[in-house]
Amino acid sequence: MTNFLDKFKLGLEKEELQTVTDNIDNGVVFRGTNLWILIFAIFVASLGLNVNSTAVIIGAMLISPLMGPIMGIGLGMGIRDLTLLKKAFYNYAIATGVALTTSTLFFLLSPLDDAHSEILARTSPTIYDVLIALFGGFAGIIATSSKQKGNVIPGVAIATALMPPLCTAGYGLATFQFHFFYGAFYLFIINTVFIALATFIIVRLFHFPHKQLQNKSADVMANRIVWLVVLVTILPSIYLGYDLVQQDKFTKDANRFITNEAHLTNDYLLNKKIDAKAKKITLVFGGKPIVPQEIIQLEEELKKYNLAASLEVKQGFSYLSEENQTEQNDQVRQLTAALAIKEVNEGNILNQIDSIQKQEELNTKVFAEIKAQYPAVKNGVVQLSLMMGDGVDEKRAIIVLLRVTTPLSSQDKIKLANWLKIRMDQANIHLIVQQ
Repeated sequence: MTNFLDKFKLGLEKEELQTVTDNIDNGVVFRGTNLWILIFAIFVASLGLNVNSTAVIIGAMLISPLMGPIMGIGLGMGIRDLTLLKKAFYNYAIATGVALTTSTLFFLLSPLDDAHSEILARTSPTIYDVLIALFGGFAGIIATSSKQKGNVIPGVAIATALMPPLCTAGYGLATFQFHFFYGAFYLFIINTVFIALATFIIVRLFHFPHKQLQNKSADVMANRIVWLVVLVTILPSIYLGYDLVQQDKFTKDANRFITNEAHLTNDYLLNKKIDAKAKKITLVFGGKPIVPQEIIQLEEELKKYNLAASLEVKQGFSYLSEENQTEQNDQVRQLTAALAIKEVNEGNILNQIDSIQKQEELNTKVFAEIKAQYPAVKNGVVQLSLMMGDGVDEKRAIIVLLRVTTPLSSQDKIKLANWLKIRMDQANIHLIVQQ
């Protein structure tokens, strides 16, 4: 049993504490290389969020240096080093400001502004984000304090996900969707607090040497300030953690209530919405009209699940009474016809979108082939258009506008126009060459 417990001891692999302190201290400062790496990492992460690419986002997290000042805050609190603590907070503020500014500028300039799943995933923190940050922070500081570092630090950078929340916060600012900003920045603060807290705890457990000031009164003052910072850091983390636990508990209880109790005679549940923050449950039923007594009965059932929540019951599509069978059949036929028309219209729109996308892909390939054949071509436009005007029947045509560095001969223009007709399977080609 003793031999088994020895496997969990860290003493033999522990790095020199002064070396660990120096390594963390060196990683705190953001200037020069670190600052530019942060900026480029933010651009990469923002691009990943923009195109909804998980692989790109992971790559950005791997190259991000944001862990440095956060671990510096935890170390500074743990060893009562006021100078390191000030430096870590200062550089943390710089890094956060630069990251937010960079991501905001990116999304202001980006033509893509849809909120994909990778963005939405960073706007609603849960209790699991707290646990990930806390245990990731433990893994990070233990790995930093050990001679056997391995690939733990990159893994911690990915798991704790410091970059994507900042990029999502920048997206919220750029698109004026401030609920995205608040949710994402909230997640970033959670990660920061719990990584720093984990670092502080391990530093205390490993008995890192405390910083002693020459002046005893200054040492006492520094000690008090450090512990004040510890409390200011821990108390919000306790509040955030408790709040998230309560929201998670409310969501689970609400789902149990809906599964077990949200059954009405001659009605079926169309949709549900659980707002844990506002403690509100919204249910949308389809079927026959819901009588007030059924709603009151549902509200009474909330008490069984310890839910102090407001319940809103909405009526979706309701069937007409059986007494008006003829009118009901007319309504059903009208609804069926409307749905059929909607499906046809949606199919036509999808076909049009698909056709436009294929045409754009063909135009891109054709231009690349033109540039390969004629290096003098600098840029250009390949566009499918409609020819209109007096005495001209409306018909499809492809306009090719090329800008060249040196003029093309008449023979080259004729040869290029003929090639375009065959390549694009379109006889009506209008080639314009400008210098």
